[in-house]
Amino acid sequence: MTQKNQFWRGMILGAIAGGAISLLDKQTREVMKANVQKNTSRLTYVFRNPGEIAEKVKETAEKVKTTVKQVNEDISFITDKVEELRELTPQVTDMIKETKDTFSKDDEALLLEEVAVEEDKID
Repeated sequence: MTQKNQFWRGMILGAIAGGAISLLDKQTREVMKANVQKNTSRLTYVFRNPGEIAEKVKETAEKVKTTVKQVNEDISFITDKVEELRELTPQVTDMIKETKDTFSKDDEALLLEEVAVEEDKID
């Protein structure tokens, strides 16, 4: 045999020996027995009810598909809104500047008018 085959053979034998030695502990044996029984019953259920398992897988896949579709729609909606905001921001900024300028000019005109009225009262 080649060195490679000896290595893997040694690894397998070592794993088997390590597993056997660990089973000398009673608590480990009990835990392993419970795990084997639980997994055996699960596998038995799967083999006896493949249609039910397939149906659950289909339901889960459909839920995932629906969720992904909804997330894509939400992302698309948000992207559209962000794009609208990008387009509107310069327009809103211009409108605010125009409004400010208009109010500033109106304030100046009112102030000048008040000063003129006061001058007329003094004269």
